[in-house]
Amino acid sequence: MSETKTIEKETKKGTNYSYYNGGSLAEWAEHKMMHPRRGEVKGKHFLKDHLDFTGCEISINSLPVGGAMPFSHQHKENEEVYIFIKGKGQMQVDHEVIDVCEGSIVRIAPNGMRTWRNVGDEPLLSICVQVRENSLRQHTFEDGIPNMDPIQWPS
Repeated sequence: MSETKTIEKETKKGTNYSYYNGGSLAEWAEHKMMHPRRGEVKGKHFLKDHLDFTGCEISINSLPVGGAMPFSHQHKENEEVYIFIKGKGQMQVDHEVIDVCEGSIVRIAPNGMRTWRNVGDEPLLSICVQVRENSLRQHTFEDGIPNMDPIQWPS
């Protein structure tokens, strides 16, 4: 497992929620994690321990101009969804190159061999959601339980 080192940010937990402030988008580049085989990795921060996830892992990521993942990888069980929120880059999945930019969303099956790079003139920012493939049993309307009481916000 990787050890996460990061800038100090606010964390708050309630009975039915967890909150974490990961900083402004510009601050994402300051996050660091320790990879067990590759050493310190800058600009990547896993959120599981801050938010007590039980069914997924999410990371926030900042790849500098000209930066690239130094390796490609697959997963044993988990699919990944990459949500790009700033910058321009390219993902390579099974040797196929996919151009990505703000608003691009890419899902990769566990067996997909993946890597990515920044080809733009600003940091490439993304959120990566990792979840076990085929684990979604119900979603959205089937899983939601509506509350018809009026919503009241404090003054």
